[in-house]
Amino acid sequence: MVQTSQSNNRWQAILAEALQDLDQLLSWLGLTHQQLALPISVSKHFPLRATWRFVHKIQKGNPHDPLLQQILPTIAEDIQTPGYTMDALAEHRCSLKPGLLHKYHGRLLLILTGACAIHCRFCFRQHFPYQTNNIWQTGYEDLKHYLRHHPDIYEIILSGGDPLLVDDKKLSVLFNLLADIPSIRYLRIHTRVPIVLPERLTPSLLKLLTQSRLQIIMVIHCNHPQELDHEILQTLKQFAQFMTILNQAVLLRHINDDPTTLATLNTTLFKANVLPYYLHLLDKTTGTGHFEVSSQQAQKIMWHLTTHLPGYLVPKLVVEQPGMPAKIPIAIDTNLMR
Repeated sequence: MVQTSQSNNRWQAILAEALQDLDQLLSWLGLTHQQLALPISVSKHFPLRATWRFVHKIQKGNPHDPLLQQILPTIAEDIQTPGYTMDALAEHRCSLKPGLLHKYHGRLLLILTGACAIHCRFCFRQHFPYQTNNIWQTGYEDLKHYLRHHPDIYEIILSGGDPLLVDDKKLSVLFNLLADIPSIRYLRIHTRVPIVLPERLTPSLLKLLTQSRLQIIMVIHCNHPQELDHEILQTLKQFAQFMTILNQAVLLRHINDDPTTLATLNTTLFKANVLPYYLHLLDKTTGTGHFEVSSQQAQKIMWHLTTHLPGYLVPKLVVEQPGMPAKIPIAIDTNLMR
């Protein structure tokens, strides 16, 4: 549930204690290097990182656990897969000023931070130059100038890293700036924090979000029902009273590439008034090819979800391609189902 006012900053202490040592992870899980499906790789640019809340949900002694596979660096990341690049979505083309990405019509994406509470091994921005490309580099002047000269922009998308790892003081200044721009109507926040660090969803953050004149949409990132617990669901349900909360998942090989897992994920989240939004095919980022699920397999999974669940529990299957003005929906080829 939402934390008390006395613990508004407790999340920062919890974040500081996040697990970052591979040997400590294996020791906790009772695993050895020899038991792993693939040898561990020590990634210098994108090291291991996970909150203990997430780690505690990994089944001890199971080297194939779906949560473990999301955070464990392995030598598969060193494989050069054809068609995979460090900038899979060619975001450098739409980076206008530090931290400002104009990828979609009517919407402006802001990079607030490179920090995350968890390093997902399939992250499409693991090679992103955060140190030189975030909105704090030049302050707010570039942002205000751009918005005033582009009144067609009606939605701001906060991204990162994880934008909710920015403290309330900075968020307050940014929210007030955006609310002062008449053309801006919606504020969308993409975050994994509610799943891996729910302590961040504090009363002060809720107050900050609900006081804004902007309509708030929170898009959480949850890939597997095992990531959820009672406290997380209760907290999401409380926040959902005041804003729209959607979930987007990435379709990941040997993690959630079966309809039963995804159906359970969507029905569990719906109990907390969270609706499925997108099911993404993998962005082709260097070092992530071992997570790829084919479009054909994805369509078969979607066919099962479509025929076994009500429409409001079925996400939209999409892929993002460099230079395209929107995510591309993938239609089901019914010939594949025969």
